[in-house]
Amino acid sequence: MPGDGMRDLLAGCPVMPILTVHDLSTAAPLARALVAGGIHIFEVLMRTTMACDAVAEMRAAVPEAVVGMGTLLTPDDVARAVAAGAHFGVSPGLTAVLADAAVEHGLPFLPGIATASEVMSAHDRGFRFMKLFPAQGAAGVAFLRAVAPVFPDVMFCPTGGVGRADAVAYLQLPNCTTVGGSWVAPPDLVRAGDWDGITALARSAASLTATKPPA
Repeated sequence: MPGDGMRDLLAGCPVMPILTVHDLSTAAPLARALVAGGIHIFEVLMRTTMACDAVAEMRAAVPEAVVGMGTLLTPDDVARAVAAGAHFGVSPGLTAVLADAAVEHGLPFLPGIATASEVMSAHDRGFRFMKLFPAQGAAGVAFLRAVAPVFPDVMFCPTGGVGRADAVAYLQLPNCTTVGGSWVAPPDLVRAGDWDGITALARSAASLTATKPPA
């Protein structure tokens, strides 16, 4: 099933940077800066014309990294992500045709959910690792805490407005081991080519752990 691989891919990864590449020349140094800081898995959003090329550039620059593509909305997006060499796909939601495309291509897939009904629908399609989107800060923490006993076999990766402080709260939940966030590679540092600054942010993010409170 398309969701089977996500648990293994995200194991030991407290923070997955979410990247929007506007300048292809930044793709390789950005990937190297993240890996230097201890981050080896990240998501490139399919929101720019060079996103697919950026994935290929990153894979070549840091072959040890796991590079996925996000904002996959259609079967064609899935095909393009696979052609670019993406290791996994991410979507803000899930449709039947999107799930079928992920299965067809054998692409590990992280579907987005926002309600219990959507969790049930994705679960019926075989997904056990899902993206909570938008995470909505404290409201998202409360949601994941509430659904934990209802869906004991489902893990979540909250994204959308998640900052470092939010990540600490999410990672204490029993059904969350990874958060997605763009704060690790802020646009101003990318534009300035401040790779040392991004490495420092990556190192700080990688130091976060999914420390659970005592039962």
